[in-house]
Amino acid sequence: MLSFDPKIVDIPKGHHVGGRYLDLPGGEIEVLRPSDQQLMGIVNDGGVAAVDLAVKAAKEALRASRWAKIAPRERAKVLFRFAQLIEEKNLYLGRLEAMGSSRLISGTITGDAIRTAGVVRYFAEFCDKLEGIVTATEDGTLSYVKREPYGIVGAIVPWNFPMITAAWKFAPALAAGNAVVMKTSELTPHSLLALAELAAQAGLPAGLLNVINGYGHTTGAAIVRHPDVMMVSFTGSTNTGAAIMSLAAQSGIKPVTLELGGKSPQLVLADAGDLDVVAGRVSAAFMANAGQVCTAGSRILVEKKIADELIERIVDKTREIKAGPTWDEATTFAPIISRRQLDRIDDMVRRTISEGGSLITGGAPMESRNEGNFYAPTLLDNVDQDNVGFREEFFGPVATVGTFTELEEGIALAAHPTYGLSASVHTSDVRKALKAADGIEAGMVWVNQHGRSPEFTYTAGGYKGSGFGKDMGRAGFEEFTRQKAVWVNYA
Repeated sequence: MLSFDPKIVDIPKGHHVGGRYLDLPGGEIEVLRPSDQQLMGIVNDGGVAAVDLAVKAAKEALRASRWAKIAPRERAKVLFRFAQLIEEKNLYLGRLEAMGSSRLISGTITGDAIRTAGVVRYFAEFCDKLEGIVTATEDGTLSYVKREPYGIVGAIVPWNFPMITAAWKFAPALAAGNAVVMKTSELTPHSLLALAELAAQAGLPAGLLNVINGYGHTTGAAIVRHPDVMMVSFTGSTNTGAAIMSLAAQSGIKPVTLELGGKSPQLVLADAGDLDVVAGRVSAAFMANAGQVCTAGSRILVEKKIADELIERIVDKTREIKAGPTWDEATTFAPIISRRQLDRIDDMVRRTISEGGSLITGGAPMESRNEGNFYAPTLLDNVDQDNVGFREEFFGPVATVGTFTELEEGIALAAHPTYGLSASVHTSDVRKALKAADGIEAGMVWVNQHGRSPEFTYTAGGYKGSGFGKDMGRAGFEEFTRQKAVWVNYA
């Protein structure tokens, strides 16, 4: 039985700096549960003062613990203990995540919490695999390139998958020998605070992982600006990513990695197979987490000969949902994270229709018995490239529909002038699948599925306005290191 009463869950309070919870001054931020708009807790906007305190704690922790200098396996032991504690506390973490975010309890305990532990464990294995190269030289000289940690890295994470996206950043950063100053989303701060406390209990030297609350324009900006933060990793919207790039350049050149928005196409060929199975995959790709996924398959492109039947079946799938509280295991359809986001989605759908788009199904907020933020799964047709519904990211359970006759036409339609995060191809012909994968300009392409599998070696990142740099995999580990070339003349 996964369902629970949210009143029984202990809510973390304060920032987590220097290995403990701290109550620091700052403007109050009310955190509401998206399922019913009830108050979950109040956090303070940390701003410059909290960031300065966290950076100071990080500097002292790096100095006192010699985290980057100790035997790599010693770092790994701490991270393994951290992963073990996450698994042991998966029930608590899963409940906390479900209450505060749009994530359903049916997925947070067995999925999000366990996968977060898996991410930490995966990168713990990299601690003693930070390798360099020796380059070819003439006799009497030695040339080698080594990888070193940056020191203090800043991480700013989104609200849609709080624990997992945070782990994608703090786990490789810590494994590489860095300290981390991380800003939670003001909408979903509590599960990350709980993770920081578990890290302290696992024996991570106090100050190596600091989690502070606040808004992006205050606390987030203070992290990016801080002269002792040597690198920044961000996941979120394309507009915010551009602002972070600009701020990083203005405040002292420092590298950034950005995993940003998307308008991901799903290319469905006539030979895709059982249409009911395909409809299930395609509909899940834009309805999962109520479409609040950067890789959501929000552009459905179908070969004409199966288009009418497939769309009809997708519409049927949209009517099978059960919207409800995230803490009820019977719920299959998530709420929108906030009333503001719900209104933004609805406004964008209305604008899409006013600019020539046609409504197939949905197109309005859903009535909710518990006053939660729910938006009906929505399909739109006749959305051309000048339409806002094509240009911008809905970040909700909304998809546009288009058709094509030949594969080359489908590949051309899959292109987007701004985004290039991900795409999927549905076909039983491997030659067509590989041709489409080669032709689509995106950082991630899936065949006969849409979305990441629960693996850790698979890198995540996009092209164009969807960002640069990688999360996960070896590349995600190396992002948190810098290269040093050494030349020795011993002749």
